[in-house]
Amino acid sequence: MKRLWTLAPLLLVAAFVLAACATPAAPPAEAPAVKDFVTWYQYDQDNVDPASDERVGNEYLRQTMPLFNTAFAGKWNWVNQPKAFDKMAAEIVAAVQAGGDVPDLFEMGSGDLNQYYQNGTMQNLRGWAEQQSWWKDLDPSAVAACTGPDGGLYCVPLSSRPHLVYVWADRFPNGYPRTPEAFMAEAERLKGEGLYAITFFGSTAFDGEGTSRAIWTTVASFGGSFDDGQGRMKLDTPENIAAISFLREIVAKGYAPEIAFAGGFQEEEAFKDASAGSFPTGLFGYRYVNPLVAPDGTAYSKGNEQDMLDAIAAGDVILSSFIAAPGKQPGCGIEVNGMAMPVGAKNPDAAYDYINWLMTPEQNGVFVLGPGGGFPALLTTAQTDAFQTPFYKEAAKALSQSQCRSWYGTLNRVKEAQSLIMKTVYRLIKEDPSLDIATELQKAQNEYNAGS
Repeated sequence: MKRLWTLAPLLLVAAFVLAACATPAAPPAEAPAVKDFVTWYQYDQDNVDPASDERVGNEYLRQTMPLFNTAFAGKWNWVNQPKAFDKMAAEIVAAVQAGGDVPDLFEMGSGDLNQYYQNGTMQNLRGWAEQQSWWKDLDPSAVAACTGPDGGLYCVPLSSRPHLVYVWADRFPNGYPRTPEAFMAEAERLKGEGLYAITFFGSTAFDGEGTSRAIWTTVASFGGSFDDGQGRMKLDTPENIAAISFLREIVAKGYAPEIAFAGGFQEEEAFKDASAGSFPTGLFGYRYVNPLVAPDGTAYSKGNEQDMLDAIAAGDVILSSFIAAPGKQPGCGIEVNGMAMPVGAKNPDAAYDYINWLMTPEQNGVFVLGPGGGFPALLTTAQTDAFQTPFYKEAAKALSQSQCRSWYGTLNRVKEAQSLIMKTVYRLIKEDPSLDIATELQKAQNEYNAGS
C-alpha cells in the first residue's frame, strides 16, 4: 500500500506532462464570409414613390431582393446599384475599359449588344448556359438576339419586347387601318372631329431613342432598313424615302399633335386623354401610359400599369399591327431583355446562381411580369396562366401579323447611328420639310460611314 501511495504522485505528474504535450483542440471553424452580389438595374429599390415611372421595377427589387438573400443566406448578399436607363451602357463600357468597379451582373437590352461587343465589355456565357437545365427551353429568336457576331452568348434572354400599336377602339370603329391610304382617310376624318390619328416619339430626346420606335416601325412597314447588311449605314433608298414622306405628310396635315415633338415622353399624353387615336410603341408601354380617359369618358385612373390592362380587358383599347405599304408586311422593332456579365466581374458564381434562380418556375414569370415587360423567353413560362390574359392574347394576335426585327441590323456604332438617324428624320418631317429627303439621307449615311 505504501508503494502505491508513493507511485500516485508520480502518475499524477506524468498525466499533467502528457496533457501539456497533447495537441490543443482546434477552435470552432468560422462560417465563410457572406459576399456582396452586385447588380446594376435601371430600377431603385429604395424609391417608394407610387407615381414613379419605374415603380414596377422598383417594387420588384424591393420584394425579391430579400427572397434571394434568404435563398442564399450565408453565401450571397444582393446589392443593387440603380443606374439611369440611358446612361448605363456608357458607364459599363467606361468602367470595363478603365479597369474600374463593375457589377457582377447587369440588366441590358439587346439593342446595346453590338456596342458592348465592339468594346469587349461582356463575357461569353454560352459554354455555361448550354449546361443548364433551362437552356433548351429558351425561344431560339430570343437566344439569337443575345448572340454576338462570333456566335458567343453575351446575354441570357429573359423576355422579348416587340413593338405594336395601342389603339382607342372608338376612334377607329372599323378597326385600325391596314394601308397608308386608309390611314390618311381615317386621319382626315378624325381631324374633322378635332382629334389626331396618331401620336408618336417624334423628338430627338434621349440620344435619338425615337429611332427605335415609331420611326423604325414606319420604315420597316414600307420595306426599308438602315443598313446594307455589311455593317455600313444605308438610308437613301426608295423604301426609306416613301416611309419618311408618309411621316412628313402626317405632320404637315396636322394628323399628329405638336406634343409628339416635345420630348420627355410627353407624346404619351395625347393618347392618355384619347385626343390621339393610336400610339405605336413597345409592348412594355402599358406600364407607363396612365392614367387613361377613354373616348366615352370612362376613366382608368389607378395611376399605374393596371390602367392600360383594364382598358384592354374592357375592349376600350385594342392592340394592332401598324399599317403596311402595298406588298409589304407590317414592321416593328423588337428588343430582348436579359442579364449580362461584364468583363472584370468579381463574383461570377453569384451571377450564375442568380440567373438560375431567375429561371425557376417560382421566379421567372414574376420577373417577366415585372421588369421584364414582355413575352417570356422561356417557352414553358409563356404557357402559364399569367400569360393567357386579354393583354397577352391581344398582343400575340397583333404580332402574328407583323414582321419584327432589330432596327440597327448590322450597324455596330448603335448609339451614334440612333442619334444621327433621329436628327435627320426630325429635320425632314418637322424642322424643315422643304428639304430633299434623298439628299439628307445620303448626307447622314456618308457621315456615319466616314467613321467606319
